[in-house]
Amino acid sequence: MHPMRASRVLHRGAVALVLLAGLAACSSGGGGTAVPEPSAMQSSSPAATSEVTPSTADDPQAAGPYIATTIRSTGDTGRVRYDVTLPRIEGGNPAVAAEFNESVAAALQDQIDGPGDERFTLEGREAFARIGDSVVSGLLVTSWNANPPGAHPTPLVATVVVGVGDAQPITLAALFPDLQAGLNRLSEESARLLPATAAGEEFEREGIAPTELNFANWLPTPAGMEIHFSDYQVGPHAIGLVVITVPWDRLADVVDPELLDVVRS
Repeated sequence: MHPMRASRVLHRGAVALVLLAGLAACSSGGGGTAVPEPSAMQSSSPAATSEVTPSTADDPQAAGPYIATTIRSTGDTGRVRYDVTLPRIEGGNPAVAAEFNESVAAALQDQIDGPGDERFTLEGREAFARIGDSVVSGLLVTSWNANPPGAHPTPLVATVVVGVGDAQPITLAALFPDLQAGLNRLSEESARLLPATAAGEEFEREGIAPTELNFANWLPTPAGMEIHFSDYQVGPHAIGLVVITVPWDRLADVVDPELLDVVRS
């Protein structure tokens, strides 16, 4: 069987894996081998390989001194087989690139080290980095499947957001000086926006309760705060992963004024 929902809250050197609502009848496996930062991606497994694929020169995500790339990480721990493309940043301030790349590698490690002892596979599904004037961010989506395969694969979502100015992760607690007020606003805006998505009017209300867990996966964009909901979080698996964008003007009074221009750059 498969984990119902999962997300990550990322910090350099200390990545907290946050599981949303338990597991479907059985839990996923644990005990994977360590995944080093992408700049030296290797594995103790002889089957592991990695390769870096730079973005093309005309890719808008590769603008400025930072370059958006991807790195492929493959391996077999004996319990977990994985073949995942990770977002990666090169160039610019080395501290910013290191913060981003280490956090992404830690997110993959979290997925390999998932709870339980079931054998499973991880395959890459979506990976990209975004480069703003003052912030870099990235999305990693993998496909978890029991081994031997279960009813269907389950997507796992992780995001990374790093400020260019201080090379530090921008967490929800940093973004909202009054964290609960910020979470309350995200919950209200989600209720306003979700009916127009595949989740429809009957979206799962528990999935937008004002908690850090429910809004852990987000990306900054010029248009607003892009929230990525986990599988099953706001509706059944069949609707796919749901994404909404909350405009910054709907959040301006709860976001730290010093960070507002950073995250919408």
